[in-house]
Amino acid sequence: MNYYKTLSKEALAAEKSALESAYAAACLAKLNLDMSRGKPSEEQLDLSRGLLDELSSTSELVIDGQNAGNYGCPEGLRVARQLFGELLGVNKDQVLVSGSSSLNLMFDVLSHGFVRGMQGESPWSKQSQAHRLRWLCPAPGYDRHFALSDYFGFENVAVTMRDTGPDMDAVEDLVKDPSVKGIWCVPRFSNPTGIVYSDEVVKRFAALKPAASDFRILWDNAYCVHAFYDNAPQVANIFEYVGTKDLVYSFASTSKITFAGAGIACIAASKHDLADVMVSTGIERVCSDKISQLAHALYLPDRTRIEAHMKQIAEVLRPKFSLVEEVLSRELGPLDIAQWTHPQGGYFVSFDGERGSAKEIVKLCKDAGLQLTNAGATWPGGFDAADTNIRIAPSYPSLEELSRALDLFVLCTKLQAARAALRAL
Repeated sequence: MNYYKTLSKEALAAEKSALESAYAAACLAKLNLDMSRGKPSEEQLDLSRGLLDELSSTSELVIDGQNAGNYGCPEGLRVARQLFGELLGVNKDQVLVSGSSSLNLMFDVLSHGFVRGMQGESPWSKQSQAHRLRWLCPAPGYDRHFALSDYFGFENVAVTMRDTGPDMDAVEDLVKDPSVKGIWCVPRFSNPTGIVYSDEVVKRFAALKPAASDFRILWDNAYCVHAFYDNAPQVANIFEYVGTKDLVYSFASTSKITFAGAGIACIAASKHDLADVMVSTGIERVCSDKISQLAHALYLPDRTRIEAHMKQIAEVLRPKFSLVEEVLSRELGPLDIAQWTHPQGGYFVSFDGERGSAKEIVKLCKDAGLQLTNAGATWPGGFDAADTNIRIAPSYPSLEELSRALDLFVLCTKLQAARAALRAL
């Protein structure tokens, strides 16, 4: 039971007063701490500096018969397509490598459906003139996903996340409605919960029979190799179960493998779906940055080399996530006022306070110098009806800064809980 609710009114008032004093002192310290985004730290970025040495003015730019320095290869260099094919478990012919951001490619897919239509179907823009189209959003989830579907005018529909992935009973029921055109998924180390979809959930996704023939699963496999431990759970390869069906667009990038904004990104899909979306991407660009593709293929030529590189990154990230677990367990565990996830990879910890607590905790932290993702951001429209969820992103601060940030976060969580308990008396 909530510790503060077990106290007498006098004891609770004294506890609140002590916490208020500690908080006032924290505010005077004028901290400037950031746990708002899953950004790599400088220490992590330094691990990829070798990438910058792969190419020079004397480098051979032709690889496997393809010239990285000239026009052509709109689908990307074969060596880059092969690399992502290894990561995502598909043939390179099912992979398009383009740009540096998978989010850009997700925008391209939605834009293609909206303007041209999927596989010859009526464009979503025309369909939406008759009735509003809907997009499924497992929540808590990734705010930038929700912003994309919202931008294109979809009604974002929250689907509850469970320990094994999205509530598939709800998904299977919702896709019976032809106005539902897609769903966001982060199948391994989901943002922000760190959940890995179970084999059963992956199989049920692959077996979906949506009423809309232009329904697509947008499978953002952003953290496919981002584990902290060798024995961290894997996610099943959805393409093994989908077969030749036109159902899944999968995405990945090197944004959190090498350099953010200067990496390479891909779409993997059925051959028909890939050819379909390339009609639009072919209008948008003649070719992509194949110099970056070449550098990455030389620096990280195969999955074995990538996994060795990710082990180094894990050595940087693991202590930070261990510190989050240690501090929250020690300071909040005995109070029974919150719960949180225990990820084995990825970039986030999903924290839930008591009902009605998240906005107040985030504001207290902000006023004292700690920036967090806005409360509610992990839900469509930024609206968390229970006002409980906060995304913690420990990757960017140093361990010393993270320790200070967590101490402040814990203090604000305790203060909010004490205030709420006293108001309830």
